[in-house]
Amino acid sequence: MRSARQRRSGAGSRSPRPGAGKVPREPPEEQSAGTMKWPRFHGSAAGVSLPGFLLFLIHLLIPSSEAAQFTVVGPDQPVTAVVGGDVELVCHLTPPMSAENMEVRWFRTDFSSLVHVYHNGKEETDAQMPEYVGRTDLLRGGLHDGRVALRLRNVQPSDEGRYTCYFQSVSFYSEAPLELRVAALGSTPLLSVEGYQDGGIRVVCRSAGWYPEPQVSWRDVAGQQVPPLSETKFQRDGGLFGAETSILVTPLANQNVSCSVGNSRLGQDKGSAVYIAESFFPKESPWIAVLCTLLVVQLGVIGFLIYFFTTKERKAAEHRWKDCLADAADVTLDPATAHPQLVLSADGRGVRRGPAPQDLPDNPERFDAVLAALGREGFRGGRRSWEVEVGVGGVWAVGVARESVRRKGRMSHSPAQEIWAVGRWGGCYRAYAPGETVLPLPGVPRRVRVTLDYDAGRVAFFDVGNHGPIFVFPPAAFDGERVFPFFLAGCPLRLCP
Repeated sequence: MRSARQRRSGAGSRSPRPGAGKVPREPPEEQSAGTMKWPRFHGSAAGVSLPGFLLFLIHLLIPSSEAAQFTVVGPDQPVTAVVGGDVELVCHLTPPMSAENMEVRWFRTDFSSLVHVYHNGKEETDAQMPEYVGRTDLLRGGLHDGRVALRLRNVQPSDEGRYTCYFQSVSFYSEAPLELRVAALGSTPLLSVEGYQDGGIRVVCRSAGWYPEPQVSWRDVAGQQVPPLSETKFQRDGGLFGAETSILVTPLANQNVSCSVGNSRLGQDKGSAVYIAESFFPKESPWIAVLCTLLVVQLGVIGFLIYFFTTKERKAAEHRWKDCLADAADVTLDPATAHPQLVLSADGRGVRRGPAPQDLPDNPERFDAVLAALGREGFRGGRRSWEVEVGVGGVWAVGVARESVRRKGRMSHSPAQEIWAVGRWGGCYRAYAPGETVLPLPGVPRRVRVTLDYDAGRVAFFDVGNHGPIFVFPPAAFDGERVFPFFLAGCPLRLCP
């Protein structure tokens, strides 16, 4: 008798299945597939014994289970699985019958692209495709009724597609297709304000980890769709999709917008919203409108005034900048004031946040709740300036502080100001003053110059990259108290020589 691998043929047909290998010619003693097989008798009819004849009659009258025909039934709808999860691919025989002694296999595009094989009462993995090794299990609980399920673990986007569930007995086979769809719910959209553009503010929405390609939309406060300024979708390693889209928010229109990214297969989406106050939008000075009106009448006079005041302001800015350079102070950090988690460089000009607090004396001068430190040198009179490299992101602040600044516990924005500083925290640039003034800077400062005019009570900050002012505090009264350079270092800071 031929093995089950040699008897693959269509239901009720003995023609070989494509991809299953060549089927040998049928021995003359056997019938075609789908029917009972005749027992072999050797010698003449006269030599047949009575017991052998009776066995022949029993075999003829009682249908053989091996010759029974059946149909494989799979899901009538595609099966959906979530990336990283498990899924069961289920199919069954009709009429119900035992499949314990049958060959059961799942394959992809052709008969040899094996996902899982059950044969001779055990599971065979030798010919299994590499991407399925260690990820499949046969659930045998329903084999006696012809119901089987293949469990596929840690589903990946590459698992999506058509599968075939195949049963074969000794003399008959049948199969059924099923469709696996894969889905993944990505990250919550991250909204970021990228800067000014065409009289508005450009807001970007980013999200990743979706499958299939997600649907992205912007909506205003009334729920109406807003056309995007740009939209890009990309596929990363592993097959998951990401999306990046932007919108231009203008004053009095679409100031309250939301970005939604959704998965149509799962019927779920994730969204984030942002509101941009009118005060953040660039405003034209009323003097510009007046000058434009006068320009029509007195073009020559206005042109001269513009030139005059522009030249004067440029020279004043250059003068202030040269004053800053002339008043440069050699500032180093004081380790006795540094928070225990701050690590100072050997030359006292660099500071960064360490992985854990150091075992340092808790002296009265040391900050214990804020990642801050002071400079060694204090000033009581004159003009001083110094530069600090602040990097691109992170949390930081630089400026000056009174000698009596609170060093134990968290600092508060009290009316009796102790600190004059600017920095980056809460995702934007701010001035450390009562109310924490937000600074809508046109660029990203990488090097900040701090200037102190003690006698005039003036503290100002400049972007060294473009020589432009960042913020100027209102005049303060230091009352003869010493003032020290102040540093808040949630990210690495470096004093420039």
